[in-house]
Amino acid sequence: MATGLSTDLEKPPTDGSGEGAGLRYLARQPIMDERGVLHGYELLFRSGAGATAFSGDGNAATRTMLDNTLIFGLERLTGGMPVFVNCTQEALEGRLVMVLPPEQTVLEVLETLDPTVALLAACGELKHLGYRIALDDFEWSEAWEPFVELADYVKVDMWKTTPEARAQLLKRLRGRPVQLVAERVETQAELEKARQEGFSLFQGYYFCRPVLMQNRAVPANRLVHLELLQVLHGEFLDTRRISNLVKRDASLTYRLLRLVNSPMYGMGTVIRSIQSALVLIGDAMFRRVAILAIASELGTAHSMELLRMAFLRGRFCELAAPLWGGDATEQYLLGIVSLMPAMLQVPMERIADVMPLRGEVRQALLGEDNRVRTVLRWLEDYELGRWAHCDALAGAAQLEVAELTRIYEEAVLWAEANLSLAAATVTGRIGVRKP
Repeated sequence: MATGLSTDLEKPPTDGSGEGAGLRYLARQPIMDERGVLHGYELLFRSGAGATAFSGDGNAATRTMLDNTLIFGLERLTGGMPVFVNCTQEALEGRLVMVLPPEQTVLEVLETLDPTVALLAACGELKHLGYRIALDDFEWSEAWEPFVELADYVKVDMWKTTPEARAQLLKRLRGRPVQLVAERVETQAELEKARQEGFSLFQGYYFCRPVLMQNRAVPANRLVHLELLQVLHGEFLDTRRISNLVKRDASLTYRLLRLVNSPMYGMGTVIRSIQSALVLIGDAMFRRVAILAIASELGTAHSMELLRMAFLRGRFCELAAPLWGGDATEQYLLGIVSLMPAMLQVPMERIADVMPLRGEVRQALLGEDNRVRTVLRWLEDYELGRWAHCDALAGAAQLEVAELTRIYEEAVLWAEANLSLAAATVTGRIGVRKP
């Protein structure tokens, strides 16, 4: 299973501070195609001490997966995209995975499993029922060859294998109806290498780490966006200043007015100007709508997954702020801006320099592990499936892990809903209300 940058074996804390009975971690990692279009998510899942996959530990594992499927809903959690789930021997041979919807689920057969006749039969039956099969961290062997005939995906860890081994493997797989997934692709250079070798799907956070142009200034219209973000962060909104800033970017004006007039925001009359929007919907709602419009504009030239992550980070940091006494608006801004280097392909130093941020926030954006950055850092580790790091951070900050995971799930659903809305502003599908 790919877990981002971490190569350490994660061990749960033994002092009881991080994990209690029934505690659940459920994060997701994107898998994208050559065009940067989202193909699906691998669920990074842990239930109970030390578990890192969907285990066949009887009723407890089944109950936890049912909780995730029925209460949160896999379709809502992943926007209806295919879900890759790591499975143990017991989960497959005992058919416990059948609690998951076959049309959406890809069952990952771990390289650590024993390729028994019973396992092969289980995979065959599950494939017949509509599940897709992925061979995880795959390396060729005679024992696993029969499983290749059932596989829809073959996943290869780019860090654990050599170019020579990958070349031999891809040669053996040539002509077979499988999609090749390169795991742990963390840089643009690694992405290009995987493409050249013949992979068609890529897993990792390479899209968050583009090649930054060190001598590039922040583009002029982006300066408007950054200045507007700072104004929106103020205690009181200056209507005239905001209106003038928004009017300097026609695309942003269009997006903002369409969002304000969309059914999501429940206005009963058409709003035709920025000033009218401020008066009718109030400061708090206008801040949210404006930030969404800015993020939509920032993300249009890049992967939609990057925009989705920005929405998720912003909302998560905002919702988690009261847990430690932070400022919710400031935390929302922190979460959104944390991904702007990837959106703009400009180093964070240049972005921070043009934003009049208070010192502690600026240092947090530049990577300093201060109090302001606490929940953002927890989320960054959570995105990578670094559960032990999450436990340690939560314990040190005296935060409840169960509450943070609940907030994460809520932020995921919010991000999915708002990304759909943001996408509609790009394609013009949002209907404007009639007077």
